[in-house]
Amino acid sequence: MSIGLLHPGEMGAAVGAALVGNGHEVLWASDGRSDATRARAEAAGLVDAGSVADLSHSCALVISLCPPEFAVRVADEVRAAGFSGMLVDANAVSPATAARIAPTVDGGVIGPPPRVAGTTRCYLSGPRAREVMALFDGSVLDARVVDDRIGSASALKMVFAAYTKGVSALLLALRATARANDVDEALLDEWALSQPQLAAVCELAEANAGPKAWRWIAEMEEIAATFAAAGQPDGFHLAAAAVFRSIAER
Repeated sequence: MSIGLLHPGEMGAAVGAALVGNGHEVLWASDGRSDATRARAEAAGLVDAGSVADLSHSCALVISLCPPEFAVRVADEVRAAGFSGMLVDANAVSPATAARIAPTVDGGVIGPPPRVAGTTRCYLSGPRAREVMALFDGSVLDARVVDDRIGSASALKMVFAAYTKGVSALLLALRATARANDVDEALLDEWALSQPQLAAVCELAEANAGPKAWRWIAEMEEIAATFAAAGQPDGFHLAAAAVFRSIAER
């Protein structure tokens, strides 16, 4: 099957490579993309279709994997180009945003870019989710079906990331507050006694947030919207978005 991928960032390129490894032709659109994106696509074995319009006319299925703030725009762009096949939205968006996108299959990726088996799951939902799951059979990406409802895979991604990235934001903010009050060393000493795992967790959060904070801002806002829609406070993750925004603006 010829599959379109919009757009091959670090995660998208790895997902594309998993499909290529399963014998599928994976197309991407180079128009307006950076040299770094081109290099990732070439390394993953993706075929350049040139434009989104040409990709849309060449593929029966398109997977959208982009920063969440662009998810609606990408879906609108591919449809405006005449695409009428299966659209898989695998972005970190709320169920409400997924409903607005109205994909054929809803998706959410949990884990790092898949390069070895056992690290990364792609959860899928919707009436045709099993068709997409079959594309990844035997690949390094573990594709799993949640149910037949659009929005379920996105909801699972939201509640999972609410903890992992939410805790990272809390740790980064509390360390900054400890430093501002000149008690950071005392805090680390106390952690060594009572919470010995936290120093390493905080170091990992700092290392990950440096290059990725810019794309986690919108993800935290999507999580906040998911919480609000469920009748839960949204302030936790609006604050997390503010933490990542401050890091991204340094």
